[in-house]
Amino acid sequence: MNNDVRTYKVVGFGFQINPDLPVVGYTEMVTDAVCISHSHPRAQLIYATSGVMNVVVNNQIWVVNPLQGLWIPGDTEHQVTFQKDVNLYSVYVDPSFMDGLPKVSFSFDISVFLKQLVFKIISFGTDGNITSPKRRIIDVFLDELALIEPSATFLPTTNHERLQKVVQLLLNDVASKNTIEYYADISFMSSKTLSRLFIKELGMNFSDWRTRLKLLEAIKRLGEKQSIKEIALDLGYETASAFIFMFKKHLGTTPANYILEDENEVKKMIV
Repeated sequence: MNNDVRTYKVVGFGFQINPDLPVVGYTEMVTDAVCISHSHPRAQLIYATSGVMNVVVNNQIWVVNPLQGLWIPGDTEHQVTFQKDVNLYSVYVDPSFMDGLPKVSFSFDISVFLKQLVFKIISFGTDGNITSPKRRIIDVFLDELALIEPSATFLPTTNHERLQKVVQLLLNDVASKNTIEYYADISFMSSKTLSRLFIKELGMNFSDWRTRLKLLEAIKRLGEKQSIKEIALDLGYETASAFIFMFKKHLGTTPANYILEDENEVKKMIV
């Protein structure tokens, strides 16, 4: 983050409690900003048609690019960092309409259909004039929200002082090839102790956590339209094929297809 990053003002729509306004949409272009940690009664769907956001919720980090959305239930503390130019779209859901909707935060692969519903809801404006046709669209939107499923694209973090130091070092050097013994040594603990801390505090071992970090960084860079070869080298892989193998193993598709599947959905909607 550079010195030009500004504080993004929390949008007030999340604080409106009004069952007569089931959802309210909002869009804005945000550049190099951070929205400080906050919560609001309304649940929130966050999406961006361009740019990348880092979202921190309950010691978990999500990287949200144009291929994904993020769901945040009401009264959930979260912080959002907007990297460069982010074309932000948000829909806030009134607490009275949360039945059947997810109760925890997660990122998900957002369908073109759900994107179109988000755009339509934002076009309704914020005056609260919910006509019957608008209400039918809102009902479909809520039905679609009930069907979203988490992707594996989050990174657990920790407040544990000794482990936090190691986590920060890894975050600062995604391409690092240092072993767990290296990080244990500079943290004045044994590798066995550090290994146990990863599993206890983060729910996965050192190797899996570092792979997840690389995966999230890759998703971020794919959203920025960087080349696969460039991403592979920047993440410390010797070859692009090694990076592609890792990506497909964890997400079930290659980096190229990860982009193409979304673009093909868009083409189908246009046709």
